[in-house]
Amino acid sequence: MRNAEFDRAQVLRGAMAAFMHKGYTKTSMQDLTQATGLHPGSIYCAFDNKRGLLIAAIEQYQLDRNEQFCQLFDNEGPVLSNLKTYLDRIVIECLSCDSQQACLLTKALNEIAEQDDEVRQIITGNLKDWQQALMEQFSHAVKKGELHGEVNSEQRAQYLMMGIYGLRTFAHTHPEAQTIQQLADKLFEDVCR
Repeated sequence: MRNAEFDRAQVLRGAMAAFMHKGYTKTSMQDLTQATGLHPGSIYCAFDNKRGLLIAAIEQYQLDRNEQFCQLFDNEGPVLSNLKTYLDRIVIECLSCDSQQACLLTKALNEIAEQDDEVRQIITGNLKDWQQALMEQFSHAVKKGELHGEVNSEQRAQYLMMGIYGLRTFAHTHPEAQTIQQLADKLFEDVCR
């Protein structure tokens, strides 16, 4: 049997968009074939099933997010300026009303992680990695003298993550740009104290 050739990252990004738009449960195989451009047989051959495709999409999502994060922070500029830009980008995502800008980890965590231990573990691991990356940035800001060390980097990272979750959720019911930006600015101010 011949293996189908396709751009794996592109296929997974299409699957991500479908899962973020409708959620895992409501995303049909027809939605996935349309989003990925693959026939059902190719999806089953490459990913075993819809769940396997979700897991691969989560992995691709995390790779993409890690790349974006590294691009933003891989410079010698002020760490706090980079953090502010990072938070402002999240505000733009929140306000875009584009399902592709949603957080796949949060959506999958809320929808299926309680029923699927493996998916929960994958998401939890990805969120721990995100927290670690934020902690490293806060530690770097302390070393550069941009922040004082009264609050440790782990608490700052946890607080920022909590605030980002809150912004994403709040934006669903209060999509006013000015309000979301003010809340994000307050979050940034608080996390930098």
